[in-house]
Amino acid sequence: MRAALAALGAGALVALSLPPWGWWPLAFAGIAILDHLVADRARGTRFLRTWLFGVAWLGPGMAWMWYLSAPGYVVAVIVYAAYLGAAAAIAPAGRWRWLGLPAALTLAEALRFTFPFQGVPLASLGISQVAGPLGQTARLGGVILITWLTFLGGSALSAAWERSWLRAGVLLAVPVIAVAVGVVAPSGHDSGRQLRVAAVQGGGPQGTRAIDTDAKVVFDRHLEETKKIQGPVDLVVWPENVIDLGDTTFAASPERVQVAEQAARLDAPLAVGVTEDVGADRFTNAQVLVAPDGRIIGRYDKVHRVPFGEYMPLRGLLSALGAPTNLVPRDAITGRVPPVLDLPSGDRVGVMISWEVFFGARARAAVDHGGQVLLNPTNGSSYTGTILQTQQIASSRLRALESGRWVVQVSPTGFTAFVTPSGKVLDRTSISEAAVRTRTVTARDGRTLYSRLGDLPVVALMFLLVVIAVVMARRSRPRPDPQPEREETLEAPAPG
Repeated sequence: MRAALAALGAGALVALSLPPWGWWPLAFAGIAILDHLVADRARGTRFLRTWLFGVAWLGPGMAWMWYLSAPGYVVAVIVYAAYLGAAAAIAPAGRWRWLGLPAALTLAEALRFTFPFQGVPLASLGISQVAGPLGQTARLGGVILITWLTFLGGSALSAAWERSWLRAGVLLAVPVIAVAVGVVAPSGHDSGRQLRVAAVQGGGPQGTRAIDTDAKVVFDRHLEETKKIQGPVDLVVWPENVIDLGDTTFAASPERVQVAEQAARLDAPLAVGVTEDVGADRFTNAQVLVAPDGRIIGRYDKVHRVPFGEYMPLRGLLSALGAPTNLVPRDAITGRVPPVLDLPSGDRVGVMISWEVFFGARARAAVDHGGQVLLNPTNGSSYTGTILQTQQIASSRLRALESGRWVVQVSPTGFTAFVTPSGKVLDRTSISEAAVRTRTVTARDGRTLYSRLGDLPVVALMFLLVVIAVVMARRSRPRPDPQPEREETLEAPAPG
């Protein structure tokens, strides 16, 4: 029972390292306790203790999912914690765990980021450590590298606890060297062009859903804040889906006329979030660019959809099992165009709509297609509290570091902010505040190592380390002493 409580406490320490709590050094303490709990233990014990650790970590860290799907939240925590448990069971338990366990746990997290339904990369160690020194390594290997380095740091603390100083020094040296390299690694360069960007947050209450909200009220809030903008500006950005049109197209809507009036007044394009019906049972979530002359000159339809939010996976099977699939009555279509918008000035901005900011591949796709500034129009108004919103700010910081680009995050009820290429958050709004945040950002070119290579090299390294650790653990396992041969003796039968 003490071990179970210790495992839960260790996971809780990792949870407290996440936003909105943000005490990032606690992650190392939690991992050190886990390392101590699984050392020299049987596979079943390692699985169970690490599973409890994962439940206590992911339960609070993914609590936002309750508002999306309460049953889905419970299943996700149980299953993703089992990923970690399985990794601990696969890794060696003896002295080779220092090599195998951090790599195996990192692979478990990489799997969570991608499977099932394209993954849920929230409540991650990357999100927890972006505020600390390990955040600077994002430009080298993204979130998966940060995850491994964090596990190494916790293992080093555990080794020091056991007074294994050499092992502690070796384990600690890897994150220290990685941070030093990350600080001086290429991070892109200024193009010499600047953009004056205005991000509009209309405000309003949290914990609301589209079916319970008047779409015109949301639109009017953002329109009124936009009317307060005084030029010059080069771009005005509205949040995700604040223009909900139903079966009317944006091009034919009165909302487009009002948006165009503001674009003409400011002599600047407006990038606005639009939701439109596509047939009877589908819809699209897009960011549309309206020029000062009223023309629609760019459009990006969201590619990476939210499972159980914007579409229902396995709809037929779940419906047959009696699941409430009617909670997501329509599926969003998947966009097919590159995630960029071309401004009249000749500059190109990348777009990650809401959920997409949690995936490094979407920012890389924007940079691949020439994005010089990254936009993250989002909508977290249906979630009570700030767990999701603060983790989204942290993810915008990660994408800025990984890509070497400015990131502009804009939300209808918060948080709206600017993030520098070095990961610093500027001008963050408050929850439910009606506000416009305006700042001059620099259009940037060039690539970071991560934006060129992605996650595959780090994942491959983790596989290699696990294999080496398992092989070496088996080779170093002491062989049993051979048993002396028993002499066969013939005994006379006992007297009858």
